[in-house]
This record gives sequence, structure tokens and C-alpha cells, in this order.
Amino acid sequence: MTTHVLGDTGVLTGRSLRHILRSPDTIITTAVTPVALMLLFVYVLGGAIQTGSDESYVNYMLPGILLITIASGVAYTSYRLFLDLQGGIFERFQSMPIARSSVLWAHVLTSLVANIVSITIVTGVALILGFRTGASLGAWLAVAGILILFTLALTWIAVIAGLSAKSVDGASAFSYPLIFLPFISSAFVPTDSMPGPVAWFAENQPVTSIVNTIRALFAEQPVGSDIGIALAWLVGILVVAYGFAIVIYRRKIS
Repeated sequence: MTTHVLGDTGVLTGRSLRHILRSPDTIITTAVTPVALMLLFVYVLGGAIQTGSDESYVNYMLPGILLITIASGVAYTSYRLFLDLQGGIFERFQSMPIARSSVLWAHVLTSLVANIVSITIVTGVALILGFRTGASLGAWLAVAGILILFTLALTWIAVIAGLSAKSVDGASAFSYPLIFLPFISSAFVPTDSMPGPVAWFAENQPVTSIVNTIRALFAEQPVGSDIGIALAWLVGILVVAYGFAIVIYRRKIS
């Protein structure tokens, strides 16, 4: 049974990846916005922002940019899933001996691959702009693990949006709050520079702990309690989003 599910998921993931290869503008568009934001903050706004640190501003802001890259990318998962529903692909799959869960996992894994490519592009541009780190291999692997977990959590939220949307615009609109969330966190400015209520929200929302953890790993500094908080948020969101997505999917195909 497990081999059957893995095989079906592999075949359907290949199908989704071929769609992206035929339309690479998906990845290009996902990477363009974060790159534009980096250029804006580094060359226009960065000089006026005081972070209380000696590190370059591109080092300070990169973790937040990476999260924005992922938040932008998962919108395409919701969009593609909605198109599959409207095109009747799911009904055709039901008439075939295909594991039901593989249909959703194919979209999730495609999102993961596409976002890894986008993150690689954005990180490459950050290196050109002056990003430097002495992080060890272990630290890089920890950052990669956090970003993968973040991608999976947001992608399952995208699956919920794609299954529930009534229109193409609705399928991708859910990502706007996710893209905006890093701006009300420690991603671009220290939270203690914000007004009281805003600072409280910024300190207690998930993006801040995730950004602080990645920044500390890149800077070879102790991560403290932030990594525990970040992992708790990510695992919690992933489990809840996965549960809701499966329930909605079963209702759709029943």
C-alpha cells in the first residue's frame, strides 16, 4: 500500500513539475518580488534603518525576504489546485486506481521543489548584494529544515484555499496576508522600535521567532528559545492545516 501511494505521488508530482517547466514564469515571478524588495530596502531604505547591530542590512533582512519568497510561491499551488478542480481532473483520477492522498501530496511536493528553486535564486542575489555568513554546514542544514517546514505549513494552507475557492482570484488572494505578515515582525526593523500594541503583536506572531532563529543561525549566535517557539508554531500550523485540508478534500470527492 505504501509503495502504491509513493508511486502514484511520484507520477503526479512529475506531471505538476512538467507544467512548471513549460511555464517557468511561475518561478521567475515568485523570485522577482523578493529581489525587488531587497533592492528597495538595501539601496533606498536600508541606510535609514537602525537595527542595533553591526551586521550589514542585507544580512539582517534576508530571513524575512526568504519567508516572503515562500509566501508568494505557495499562491501558485492554490491556483493550480483550483484549476485542476475546475477542469475535472480530480473526477478523472477517481475513476483510476490512484491513491487519493497522492493527488494533494503531488501539489505539495511540487510547491516544495518550486520554492527551493526560488529561495536559491533569491539567496544568490543576496550574495551579490553583499550577504555574507560564516555559518557552519549544520547551521545551513538547520536553516534549510526550517524553510522546508515553513513551506510545507504554508502549502497546506494553500491547499485549503485552492479546495475552498470559488474563483481564480479567490484561490490566490489568501497569500496576501501571509506576504504582509513579515512586515509586522522583526524581519525588517527591531520590534522595540514599534508602537506598543504593534510591538506586542510583532513579538508574539510566528514570523518573528522564525526570522530570529534563521538570523541567529546565519550569524553563528545562540538561537535561545526562539527555535523552540518557531518549531512549535510551524508544526502546529502544519498539523492543523493538513487536517483541515484532508477533511475538505474528502468532502469534495465524496
